[in-house]
Amino acid sequence: MSKYFNFFPKVLYTSDEKTSDIVNNITARFNFEESFKTNTAVSYEYDVKDSDTPEIIADKFYGDSERHWIVLLFNNIMDPQFDWPMDYKTLISFIDEKYKTNANSGQSGSNWAQSHTQSYYKIETRTVISTNSVNVNTVEVDANTYANIASSSSTVTLADGKVITIAISRDSQSYYDYEMELNESKRKIKLLKTEFVPAIEEEFRRVIG
Repeated sequence: MSKYFNFFPKVLYTSDEKTSDIVNNITARFNFEESFKTNTAVSYEYDVKDSDTPEIIADKFYGDSERHWIVLLFNNIMDPQFDWPMDYKTLISFIDEKYKTNANSGQSGSNWAQSHTQSYYKIETRTVISTNSVNVNTVEVDANTYANIASSSSTVTLADGKVITIAISRDSQSYYDYEMELNESKRKIKLLKTEFVPAIEEEFRRVIG
């Protein structure tokens, strides 16, 4: 991280009327253009492992852990503490801490999160009999609507002659599963291809400097 801030411009900072110093202007900003990040020719997908950190990935793929900023900025990660996927142990500690105020005496926040519902869903599954193609539509509903959803299945013939089955079901998700799913969704990131790194570093120096 120290080398990253070395590229930032210097400014005069005054902490009081008598004390001043030359410091890095960390308010300077560099961002990748969205059209560049979505260009599949310049990047590829990568699944973050529990043992990975931005520094480890930068060292592994770019040959220098100080290039971690490329990994972070390319994926719009502003807060590595919460935007980066946590390993299992860290995630459980996070859930315990986040939900401990909801828990009963002697109950961990994690246990409370596992036994309480965060969201409810109504699920409509349509299957075309002739092709066996399936379309699933999931809609979040409130607790009262959820309680009144009855599982059902019916067969309907459409105007074009297609015969479909429509199955209605319901599902719910605990706070624990929500946090697990959210954390897993952060594992798939994009990595800038190595050949573009020198040009990006040069542009970074030009913009920041």
